[in-house]
Amino acid sequence: MPQSISKSEKIPNLAPMDNFIVSARKYRPATFDTVVGQAHITNTLKNAIKNNHLAQAFLFCGPRGVGKTTCARILAKTINCLSPTPAMEACDLCESCISFKNGNSLNVHELDAASNNSVDDIRSLVEQVRFAPPSGRYKIYIIDEVHMLSTSAFNAFLKTLEEPPPYAIFILATTEKHKIIPTILSRCQIFDFNRIQVEDIASHLAFIAKSENIATEPEALHIIAQKADGALRDALSMFDQLVSFAGNNLSYKSVIDNLNILDYDYYFKIADAIRSEDMRTILLTFDEILNNGFDGNNFIIGLSEHFRNLLVCKDAQTVVLLKVTESIKQKYLKQASDCSASLLLTALNIANQCDIHYKQSKNQRLHVELALMKMCHINAAINLSQLPTATSEVKKK
Repeated sequence: MPQSISKSEKIPNLAPMDNFIVSARKYRPATFDTVVGQAHITNTLKNAIKNNHLAQAFLFCGPRGVGKTTCARILAKTINCLSPTPAMEACDLCESCISFKNGNSLNVHELDAASNNSVDDIRSLVEQVRFAPPSGRYKIYIIDEVHMLSTSAFNAFLKTLEEPPPYAIFILATTEKHKIIPTILSRCQIFDFNRIQVEDIASHLAFIAKSENIATEPEALHIIAQKADGALRDALSMFDQLVSFAGNNLSYKSVIDNLNILDYDYYFKIADAIRSEDMRTILLTFDEILNNGFDGNNFIIGLSEHFRNLLVCKDAQTVVLLKVTESIKQKYLKQASDCSASLLLTALNIANQCDIHYKQSKNQRLHVELALMKMCHINAAINLSQLPTATSEVKKK
């Protein structure tokens, strides 16, 4: 029988928790100038607004998390702004901007084509297009993941897309441009979004960390930016997760531990051991890596990247291709100066072959160890190949 709570016992009052807003939403760009890494697109759109050269249909293409939908919303807000700034940014003060910000604008309509991809959905949209905007100059239709529309839906959309009313503007967004039929492509101005550079992502993360009073190490932010592979939204999701894990002090160690990434020092140590032909250190270090829970295939891929970075450092003009912090760059430059290009290129080729055949191997650990042993004897093979042959010695005599 459950015990009753006496009057003397008090239930502690729980403090109300504020709703957490993820960084991708909290710091979503609201103007063209705050969009990260897409200046070639934002400048073109601002000039189009300034010169009144707006197309009736735009197609924003690119990988996930690079700002396609964000730019579509900024464009929709700006072209309906009643008093844009001289730099062609929305004022955020007029009635149109306020209604857009509050999410109750009658001039901007968003459609998710992933779940509204039938002919009937497009016919409903076409019916809405017939009516002029209740206020403002334009009615803007943002269709996300437009490649998910069925062929019949695309065909139903063609005529309206080609000859819309003068007040209607369509902004289509997709991650898979090749799936869109050519007749749709020919009716749109196409903008290709780039993957965002590591430096741009790391700089944006540093800005957010400063705004949130989070102490960070530059190496930690670069690791997150590299792991995001050009997608800012992925970087922000990882950043939020890591802050939850490490608190308000985001260190390089906490990032590699949480993201299950090997420390740079392992690769520098193995590269030094290969140069000095120290097989014992190589095999023991690889055993330590496996005991720490890392996958052999991920290790060999990371080692290939390490050799590539060392080769990049062999030429002063290609060092700019190295996407790491300054402290790590100095380590790469030091080690690259100690290794010959032939050693690095041969080791990279062995690592690449190991990666290609890794999944087919019956004994994957031995497969990686064999590759490491081969790397350990590269210098000996190079020296042997440079020895004069017996025939050439006879000819000299």
